[in-house]
Amino acid sequence: MSNTDLKVKVWRGAQEGEFVEYAVPRNPNQTVLDVVTYIQRKLDPTLSYRFACRVGMCGSCAMTVNGVARWTCRTHVSQIVQGDSLEIAPLNNLPVIKDLATDMREFFNKWKGAVGFFKGDKTRHDDFAKVEPESNERQLANAGIECIGCGVCYSSCEVVEKRPNYLGPAALNRAWTLTNDVRDVQQLDRLRAIAGDEGCHACHTQGSCTERCPKKLEPTASIAGLKKLVARAAVRGSKWGKL
Repeated sequence: MSNTDLKVKVWRGAQEGEFVEYAVPRNPNQTVLDVVTYIQRKLDPTLSYRFACRVGMCGSCAMTVNGVARWTCRTHVSQIVQGDSLEIAPLNNLPVIKDLATDMREFFNKWKGAVGFFKGDKTRHDDFAKVEPESNERQLANAGIECIGCGVCYSSCEVVEKRPNYLGPAALNRAWTLTNDVRDVQQLDRLRAIAGDEGCHACHTQGSCTERCPKKLEPTASIAGLKKLVARAAVRGSKWGKL
């Protein structure tokens, strides 16, 4: 190992495994994904990881780097390196398939559990639904709509770590955006889904999801909005019916 090499510890294995150290040449403007790609292409072709766009659009390259969940394609080594060392591991709170690749099925199943999908009442024969862009509902939905499902917030959530059945910040953020979509017809079902013990009230408002979100979204605020909406519906009655 030369003086210009990085000492990179990479998780190898599945749920059970160990860190293996590699020497990787250090370069200007080098991203963590560049480091992982170098290891796989030059040092060990058996290394498994996931990536697609390389420009921060897909979110599939998220990993835990020096203990923090990050997009590796947008994280420059110079910003986070500790001396000459990096530690790269799979995302927390998700089953590990192999090495740095995690099983995302549970993550997306929770979107379904939070009724995180749109359902309208229009057909192709109806006029387009009109949504006022300046309306309060549209503005609230806009604040959280850019989530791309990378899993960084879910991996960073201490509640998910302690309560694996908790729906998590991404699913609840999605529920909040749809709750503010005036075209959606599943509002009561969605409120019931996120009002349970594993829904919005399980959030401890620690804010790790908001702090770590690469898109600068605020899932903590979305979850707080759901808490208020559920409480209002329980006390006064929901505008969509009884909870």
